[in-house]
Amino acid sequence: MPTQHQHFTLHVLSDSLGQTAETFARVLESRFPLLEFSLNRSSLINDPAELEEIARPHCHEHNYLFVYTFARQDLIDKMEDLSNEGCQAVDLLGRAVRYIYRLSGERPTGKVGAIHSTDETYFRRIDAMEYTINHDDGRLPEGLLEADIVLVGVSRSGKTPLSTFLAYQGWKVANLPLAFGSHPPDQLFEVDPRRIYGLMTTSEVLLKVRAARAAELGTHLDNYTSRESIEYELADARDLMRRLGCIVINTANRAIEEVAQDILRYVEALDA
Repeated sequence: MPTQHQHFTLHVLSDSLGQTAETFARVLESRFPLLEFSLNRSSLINDPAELEEIARPHCHEHNYLFVYTFARQDLIDKMEDLSNEGCQAVDLLGRAVRYIYRLSGERPTGKVGAIHSTDETYFRRIDAMEYTINHDDGRLPEGLLEADIVLVGVSRSGKTPLSTFLAYQGWKVANLPLAFGSHPPDQLFEVDPRRIYGLMTTSEVLLKVRAARAAELGTHLDNYTSRESIEYELADARDLMRRLGCIVINTANRAIEEVAQDILRYVEALDA
């Protein structure tokens, strides 16, 4: 049986912006909803000594995982040395790069940020990430009409990790929490309902996730973790989704990538 309420730190390392590794880390986090994660990020690393200063203090920490995407060989070599000394680390690109090199004979470039140098998609992604961060958890509702996608759902239905995943692909995403008895911002009713997606789960899944989260935080809230309150909350959310006329997406026991694909099928058809 796994130890309950384990805490893991995921530390993203990059000689560029680290967005690929951060997205991977957030997807990894979403696959283990009953575990508690912290996410650290060190980007634009340009010296092996700097890397060693960041990573060495965490060698032999079994609940501390480095996730890295270095282009420079000296940084890759340093990280491999640190891994041999006890740092837990995952090289997201190394194995695939070596495989392509063996097949093709073409040496990989060590140019940092080469994928972004003239890529218009990159700037769209940056804009989308900025928008999504600023419109997380119901913030800045006056900007809802600018969103490509609006996610609504009760607490712990997966809105924020899904928003981040979609934003990295270049979609501006706003998400709003639905609390029982509360009235959502008026701007939500002005959004094209085809751009609103209601995230719906089951009371069993939500009870399990919330109970684990409350235990991790050392708190107990009857209205947050009781089955009766959760069922009322879900029923209230379903009623609002019907009034909005939005598409309802089931998130219960589904990977974040799978849910995102469902949403993007609708979005891409709408924008075609």
